[in-house]
Amino acid sequence: MIMKNLIKITMGLLVAAMAAGCSAFGEDCVAVCGGGEVKIIDMAKSEGDKLHEVWSWRIDEQTEGLPAEYAEYLNPLDECKFVDGKRKLLLTSSHSGVVLIDLKTRKNLFYARVPMAHSADLLPNDRVAVALSTHEKGNSLEIYDIAQPEKVLWRDSLYSGHGAVWHAERESLYALGYDVLREYKLRDWQSDSPSLEMVASWPIPVRSGHDLMKVDEERMLVSGHEGVYWFDVESGEYAPFEPLAETVNVKSVNYNARSGRLIYTKAEESWWTHHIYQENPAKVITIDNMNIYKVRPAW
Repeated sequence: MIMKNLIKITMGLLVAAMAAGCSAFGEDCVAVCGGGEVKIIDMAKSEGDKLHEVWSWRIDEQTEGLPAEYAEYLNPLDECKFVDGKRKLLLTSSHSGVVLIDLKTRKNLFYARVPMAHSADLLPNDRVAVALSTHEKGNSLEIYDIAQPEKVLWRDSLYSGHGAVWHAERESLYALGYDVLREYKLRDWQSDSPSLEMVASWPIPVRSGHDLMKVDEERMLVSGHEGVYWFDVESGEYAPFEPLAETVNVKSVNYNARSGRLIYTKAEESWWTHHIYQENPAKVITIDNMNIYKVRPAW
């Protein structure tokens, strides 16, 4: 009887951990998205084409809180960012959608039709910033409220928007476009008509900005067609990121300054790849049946 109870308790803990998503697994978990699905895999337990998958979701899956027509709007997925203490995934699609999925309950918490959405991030007061790439209704940076699906609260032009990253310590939103990186501050944020004010703008040293990632309070990484660069938020200066300084078409770059771990994707077939690259330790993960765009670790 004691052994049976122990087994039940152990199984219950495992189920709870799986339901809780990557917050229960730590920094080895990586969200992988592209095509019509997102997976969370344990990189430490995955080798070659043998995946250790801990969570997955498909855009055609019946999901509470998400209108059925979003199965069309979300294909293909191009961003899968852990937010809110790694309890949720913020997903965007270069078709026309952005959604917020609770990892534990699998419920959708927010949705909006957003043409050519390429990146998003959560802002204070449960608001969402989305960067839109090239489209007649895109080329912009938009703000939404989670409680008001599909209602644009504020908009600014940004050609080929590809990056949106909230910098909590500086209380700034950074947005990446085709040839520019911008810093915005929150304005009228407690009101029903919030806005952003651009306070700085810097040309980027590469063509066609692809990805923007915060490393720490002082530094970010910017990728483009010709390679990846450090960006110093205080000085506004760039410097080559040596591991990927000459790697072309890096679609997502993630670097942990504490461990030295680097995880990235690069376009190898049109805009996608079947590989996830890691350094420190070196590893290549292959997913042949998935057109991968971005990966985001849970660190």
